[in-house]
Amino acid sequence: MTENDLRSLIQSWENIALLVRYIADYPEHLDLIMTKVLDDSRPEYWRAAWMVDKIHERHPELVAPYLQTMTDFVLTTKNAGKKRHLLKLISLNDIQEENLALLLNYCIEVFTNTTEPVAVRVHAMQILFNIAQKEPEFSGELIELIENEIELHGSAGLFSRGKKLLRKLYQSRNQV
Repeated sequence: MTENDLRSLIQSWENIALLVRYIADYPEHLDLIMTKVLDDSRPEYWRAAWMVDKIHERHPELVAPYLQTMTDFVLTTKNAGKKRHLLKLISLNDIQEENLALLLNYCIEVFTNTTEPVAVRVHAMQILFNIAQKEPEFSGELIELIENEIELHGSAGLFSRGKKLLRKLYQSRNQV
């Protein structure tokens, strides 16, 4: 598969589903898809991030080697679709120690930014929860952040995930 082939195929949703299955059999082409994920020059390249998300659902081991690159890229992209998928992928995997502080600061900024789409904010909140599981002293601050965002800027999605995470945070705090 060439770059032109991928650019042409990514234009249609039907092709994207086929490409996801294709990558399972030919994972060496995932590099090419990742070049589109990491390229903000064309708006439709968010579909490449969607593809990687779907590939991860079936074959997380294929996506794992790209997690650091995705983490670095999500900090700079302005594309909300890519942010949504990349933050979701990051939230579904173990956060490396060297990325904790970086993701903590970034995700607090995203989570509390009401101009961000709700799905992006929810995935940022999930990453903050994952960090709190590794760094329990952050749990109290995260509880306050989630409660504040639900009260002041809550949407159905933020409220739903926030309440679930708050229950877990309260339980883990009570067990200490």
